[in-house]
Amino acid sequence: MTVGCFFSTFAAKTTHSTSMKEIDLNNKKILVTGCAGFIGAILIMRLLDEMKGGVIVGIDSLNDYYNPALKRYRLNLVAEKHISIKPIHSTDCKIVKHSIADHGFIERLFDEYQFDIVVNLAAQAGVRYSIEHPDAYIESNVIGFYNILEACRHHPVQHLVYASSSSVYGGNKKVPFSTDDKVDNPVSLYAATKKSNELMAHCYSKLYDIPSTGLRFFTVYGPAGRPDMAYFSFTEKLLKGETIQIYNYGNCRRDFSYIDDIVEGVLRVMKGAPERKTGDDGLPVPPYAIYNIGGGQPENLLDFVQTLQEELLRAGLLPQNYDFEAHKKLVPMQPGDVPVTYADTTALERDFGFTPKTTLREGLGKFAEWYKNYYSPTAIQK
Repeated sequence: MTVGCFFSTFAAKTTHSTSMKEIDLNNKKILVTGCAGFIGAILIMRLLDEMKGGVIVGIDSLNDYYNPALKRYRLNLVAEKHISIKPIHSTDCKIVKHSIADHGFIERLFDEYQFDIVVNLAAQAGVRYSIEHPDAYIESNVIGFYNILEACRHHPVQHLVYASSSSVYGGNKKVPFSTDDKVDNPVSLYAATKKSNELMAHCYSKLYDIPSTGLRFFTVYGPAGRPDMAYFSFTEKLLKGETIQIYNYGNCRRDFSYIDDIVEGVLRVMKGAPERKTGDDGLPVPPYAIYNIGGGQPENLLDFVQTLQEELLRAGLLPQNYDFEAHKKLVPMQPGDVPVTYADTTALERDFGFTPKTTLREGLGKFAEWYKNYYSPTAIQK
């Protein structure tokens, strides 16, 4: 079903700058998979703001991993943006409800549009969910990504940008995490599928000269984010008077990345494709790169919870006398989890001038205000 938007152990060395070809996004045909997802929807809105002419196609299966109502909400925001922007920039936007695991459909879509740029954000997310539901990860993250690669092979694109994850670093004890580090010991199937994406992209870049860039995202958060993320689920539980569980007895650190910063980084990377070159053997040198994309400032989980609590109070979601200590429980590390994530973003800063600007307090404050407006909950009196 296609509708208009009216309703989205190979590593690039960080020690040397990647040679890039600059791409002007105006009048391009761009595919964004996972368009109803957190990053995908915000990216399309940014593209609608920036592009002058061209076509954006978004594809999403709208599965029920979490409440599809939130995905439809994001698509409505995209629709509103499209309506407001089209008379000014004349950029067209279409949303396709389908799965990237359908090989024939993806081939027909590429045949119809002949995309210039592809941003693959579609994936089955979640570390813990992968322990009980492995099939979903193989279908979307492996088979689906293979279909995208095959389509880029048969319908050459100027740039393929795809989502990897900080999960590929597994239990790496060396911090900050660098794209030069080995990532051969994933601790979840989700992480293994993301590592496989990087390997598959490297192979296709080498064999078929497809410029590709993988982005290892670090704990993306913000308004309209994924409900399975800690800041979102903690908020829901606290408002219900339930107890939140803090893993590893609070001895965890996470590199939180605010959504607007992440999308700014993705947008910059889209405009700089690894340059096609020929090696001394006369064969293509893989036009391939990997970057960390994160806040670059890991936060202790207990400090994070404290900041979230303060912002929920400030937004009026909870009463000033709320007893947080009575609603917190320190518990052991969970299977598939890791004690720390910390992005070395030196290469991204060097090659694209990307530096995150949003502090954790500012980002959680914006989330709290959005949550209040979206759910309009009554402040609990406990």
